[in-house]
Amino acid sequence: MRETERTPARDGADAGASLAGRTALVTGAASDIGRAVCRELHGAGARVVATDLRAEPLDALAAELPGLVAEPLDLLDAAAPARLARHPVDVLAAVAGLPVVARFAEHDAGEWDQLWAVNLRAPMAVTQALIAGMAERGWGRLVYVSSDSARAGAGGEAVYAATKAGLLGFAKSVARELARAGVTANVVCPGPVDTATSRAILDERPRLLEGLLRATPAGRLGTPEEVAAAIGYLASPAAGFVTGQVLSVNGGIAMA
Repeated sequence: MRETERTPARDGADAGASLAGRTALVTGAASDIGRAVCRELHGAGARVVATDLRAEPLDALAAELPGLVAEPLDLLDAAAPARLARHPVDVLAAVAGLPVVARFAEHDAGEWDQLWAVNLRAPMAVTQALIAGMAERGWGRLVYVSSDSARAGAGGEAVYAATKAGLLGFAKSVARELARAGVTANVVCPGPVDTATSRAILDERPRLLEGLLRATPAGRLGTPEEVAAAIGYLASPAAGFVTGQVLSVNGGIAMA
């Protein structure tokens, strides 16, 4: 019998949001959005496994969030997915990504393989390592962080957008394959968000920031916490009938 069938129903809104008893894996956990996602899922009651290349930020998160498990590793290491699969992961929040801003005509083709490996191949490999356990337990949430540039395009982000766009087709296909096993797969596409990475880019291009603010109906950059809230919903029991979907968190800059 699937886990969803043998788990007693609970009343109230809290039951729909609670991840108590679940284990959530967050990749790219040292990033601004990754840290916010760790806090969001931890606040929902999940046991959080946080992974990133850098150990120090993970140790800081572990000190802040009781019970968080720090797993510093390189997702491009062929052994990484199997190592992460040792945890009984119920929720995958695939946040890790490599952004590069460069006009396509001048983009060094030597970077393309790395962007593909980090932004698309790595989350695919981790997913493959986790889904058998999710299906066996009859419950799972796969949430991938793409980008609004993957949906609408963005000057200077052709290669980045291409790799991130792959997550849309991947998630929709996996959603179809796993729906009857109780596993959902969805994508969150952040628009302009105020992170250390985006600030480093925008500080060098003040006109780009001005243009973004003019083009965004909300008139501001988003926050990592707003992206994390969307991921938290898609990871929750309440989103059990939401699968194969793409949710933009973008202040209205693109509405297609």
